[in-house]
Amino acid sequence: MSVAVPTREEMMAVAAARLLRDGTVCFVGIGLPSLASNLARRTHAPRCVLVYESGTIGAKPTRLPLSIGDGELAETADAVVSVPEMFTYWLQGGRIDVGFLGAAQIDRSGSLNSTVIGDYDHPRVRLPGGGGAPEIALGVRDVFVMLRHSRRAFVERLDFTTSLGDRVRAVVTDLGMLEPRDGELTLVAVHPGVSADDARAATGWELRVADGLRVTEPPDGAELRALRALTARGPG
Repeated sequence: MSVAVPTREEMMAVAAARLLRDGTVCFVGIGLPSLASNLARRTHAPRCVLVYESGTIGAKPTRLPLSIGDGELAETADAVVSVPEMFTYWLQGGRIDVGFLGAAQIDRSGSLNSTVIGDYDHPRVRLPGGGGAPEIALGVRDVFVMLRHSRRAFVERLDFTTSLGDRVRAVVTDLGMLEPRDGELTLVAVHPGVSADDARAATGWELRVADGLRVTEPPDGAELRALRALTARGPG
């Protein structure tokens, strides 16, 4: 059965999901990271262990959770632990492989801002805050970031540094993928129909482009059907 051409946001979700390997223990952020992680578990990585900040380990939601307090996370989890135990024993104990994060801003080093836009004491926008993101960024082996690509998000200087980018290994956007090279995020792939110039125009610094820039492999039918089943059953 044929499927419609994927949107850029669907390309982002599929490209991010492919980063997760089967059996990976993944600390999942709500929103786009949750969409990508659940897509991975429904396709190529059924043994991927999804961990949410509320203390649910091995959650297997049938729809995308509305928040970390969504009841289905606890109902489908292998275990539910207290938040202090989650952070001290599981995260700080090195038991979680990957952190999947989102943010409002990112800089060329991969550091993230999810705290405020503007001056901290008199912000134009006060964001939801870091939550567990600072600890996740330091406690996991690898950090993957999902972010819509625009000059508002990809900034020369963060308004506030919520979490450091030392362990960021990939940033997946609706235009392509960036990876750190010599301490600076570099465009390594673009999605079909996107050019390097498109990514440069959407970046607030002079974006480096890798030699041998590749094009993301389009999603197959199974990936798109699984993705659209997830988004049809709950918010993305």
